Amino acid sequence: FGPITVIWFLALGGLGVVSIAQTPLVLGALNPVHAAAFALEHPVAAFVLLSAVFLALTGGEALYADMGHFGARPIRLAWYGLVWPCLMLNYFGQGALLVRDPTAVANPFYLLAPGWARLGLVLLATAATVIASQATITGAYSLTLQASRLGYLPRLRVLHTSDTERGQIYVPAVNWLMFVAVVWLVLEFRSSGGLAAAYGIAVSGTMIVTTLLALFIVRLRKSRRRLPLSALFGGFAVLEMLFLASNMTKLGDGGWLPLVIGLALFLLLTTWKLGSGELAEQRRRDDLPLADFLAGPAPDVPRVPGTAIYLTSDPTLVPSALFHNLKHFKVMHERTVFLH
Repeated sequence: FGPITVIWFLALGGLGVVSIAQTPLVLGALNPVHAAAFALEHPVAAFVLLSAVFLALTGGEALYADMGHFGARPIRLAWYGLVWPCLMLNYFGQGALLVRDPTAVANPFYLLAPGWARLGLVLLATAATVIASQATITGAYSLTLQASRLGYLPRLRVLHTSDTERGQIYVPAVNWLMFVAVVWLVLEFRSSGGLAAAYGIAVSGTMIVTTLLALFIVRLRKSRRRLPLSALFGGFAVLEMLFLASNMTKLGDGGWLPLVIGLALFLLLTTWKLGSGELAEQRRRDDLPLADFLAGPAPDVPRVPGTAIYLTSDPTLVPSALFHNLKHFKVMHERTVFLH
């Protein structure tokens, strides 16, 4: 995956550089005055345009989901050292092409390349798309594992695929669920353009959630940097809410889909959390506290050689499996381990 991804981004950057060299005028777009003037002269058009501009930012939200697998440092190096510069060069290259030939708006990405290179570019783009989907799949695994550990999902079968890296996991149930969902989405929407509205709302919503969670963590920590960081994240939140508001104009064109899926997942997670909490509370009333069990007299039953290991999700309570063992077999092992 690594070498193909590097070739992909270098190809993007190279195509952009060639086009920018032919029409360097496009670099004037770096001046934010142009965007501000357009927004003042055409406020409604600028607001609607934000939803289209936002599609240039998609993919950034997956960086946070994958942080638990790769760590912050590799993601920073890859993003600032390769991905972001090459993407910017390619977008400016597309802009330069449109300045030279406005009819290229039909497909500025592929028309940026010479005719002889387009087939290779299609193949490279297909490979890059398959690889890029891995980032989303990996993020889904990571978030599912975290939700399960926090008690918002039942325990799922998680396969650890590496003997050395703790973050490399495979969750079969999530993988098959995503496969069915993707096939259904393709058959339902039929084109990437049809999915754009749903994608914009999903990604802008994800980014707002990430920013609000980061702001929440910053506010909890006692640090001198809390105020400037709060101001920074607050600024991000305002921008992201503008993007979300613009994307909401496409609610009827497919934007409703991620909201429905999100609501369904929210109901699933909260129902499981509340139900698990009530069940745990019932157990706390019925089960014996571990401290009382250890402080009291040992059960008057025969001891048998060996070690018994009882799994427990609450280390403050004696596992009910121990009492079932005493009830049915009327023995205890020489050594008893409660494993949390």
